[in-house]
Amino acid sequence: MTTPLTYAAAGVSIDAGDELVRRIKPLAERTRIPGVLAGIGGFGALFQVPSGYREPVLVSGTDGVGTKLKLAFALGRHRTIGQDLVAMSVNDILVQGATPLFFLDYYACSHLDVDVAEQVVAGIARGCELAGCSLIGGETAEMPGMYPPGEYDLAGFAVGVAEKSALIDGSSIVPGDVVLGLASSGAHSNGYSLIRRIVETSGARYSDDLDGRTLGDRLLEPTRIYCRSVLSVMTQLTLKGMAHITGGGLVENVPRILPTAVQAVIRREAWPRPAIFDWLQQRGQVEEREMHRVFNCGIGYVVVVSAPDAHAACHAFGAAGETCWPVGTIGSRAPDAPACVIK
Repeated sequence: MTTPLTYAAAGVSIDAGDELVRRIKPLAERTRIPGVLAGIGGFGALFQVPSGYREPVLVSGTDGVGTKLKLAFALGRHRTIGQDLVAMSVNDILVQGATPLFFLDYYACSHLDVDVAEQVVAGIARGCELAGCSLIGGETAEMPGMYPPGEYDLAGFAVGVAEKSALIDGSSIVPGDVVLGLASSGAHSNGYSLIRRIVETSGARYSDDLDGRTLGDRLLEPTRIYCRSVLSVMTQLTLKGMAHITGGGLVENVPRILPTAVQAVIRREAWPRPAIFDWLQQRGQVEEREMHRVFNCGIGYVVVVSAPDAHAACHAFGAAGETCWPVGTIGSRAPDAPACVIK
């Protein structure tokens, strides 16, 4: 061997990484909120815990986007997938009443396409803006041979803060309480392995029309971020429990916040199911029970309130920009009965 080897010859471009950092710094700067002491560019990002809390508790969450990424690759559309990444983590920590403070991302690929990565990070920054938190740092890993050409992987990490005495854990939920459902924007970021199989086996095309938009548009619709609306309503009313409806649907996520002696009874006819879910069920011949175990079926976030607060809560969520329905009630749970039933 007479030619000296370089990192670039091995498949890693330090110059491309530097160019990406240069491009994303202004994107991150748009998300800056009070508390950021040092962000992108250093070895570690710094954030000062906000004042005004007597006993601040940090609430953290991490998640990815799953195989929805495969759809982004297939359609060559990367600008919204970052919002999905942010949503999956910030909606999770919101469940306990936490205000999101900052977010970090991990982007891994075999070959760094700066243009694609910039689009992904632009979506992450947009998600942070919607959540009211700061994109404070992250990591870009170029690892030749680890991923197929043109593909990448994403992970995200969110940290929020809540007053210890105001943490929401569902422990005060009792029979007679009302279950409210906030509308999803579509399939969010769950069930895409089944979705892709349905599209493949049914012979459908992502360019097909579905209720005035293409199937691809419907399936790439980014996950709704509920932070601003929920935090706003929290200042007006007591929210007794909340659930982010992700993989497992209503039947597996709602029980995560319920005391052992109660049961959530959800009325299927209480909200209109978006056309995308009817399409998936019909084309995939998916049983109703499986639909509710895999997909959110139109309800992306659940809030439990006392019966006297239900009307005011629906009105408050509507004023905050959400579509809200009373979708069920809390009853007593018999021994060996499921914690959540859909009727």
